[in-house]
Amino acid sequence: MDERRKLGNRGEDLAARFLKKVGYKILARQHRTKFGEIDLVARDGREIVFVEVKTRQTLEFGHPEEAVHSIKLAHMAAAGEAYLSEKRQEGAAHRYDVVAITWPEGQDPEIVHLKAVGHR
Repeated sequence: MDERRKLGNRGEDLAARFLKKVGYKILARQHRTKFGEIDLVARDGREIVFVEVKTRQTLEFGHPEEAVHSIKLAHMAAAGEAYLSEKRQEGAAHRYDVVAITWPEGQDPEIVHLKAVGHR
């Protein structure tokens, strides 16, 4: 496994733990649809939350949340709708969140949780 994928997996693990601590229930991880992968699917109260996790070691190319642009948001929306259809939950309350993690090697990670970003 390449180093970027390892960092991404570590970030997803951390994001899942973070979301659990604040009361979310993790429903799925790395869920694949024909529109792409959903990093985390969670439940926050009555809402289903589709979570994009971005993890970076440095800010050389900007903050991780800056990588979630309009095209990525459109893919998240399509993948989220596909998930709801697959699970026969069309019309369920849902939203799209981003968990951005900056995790310099040998240091503690910084987590930014952005709720209800982009498409609906």
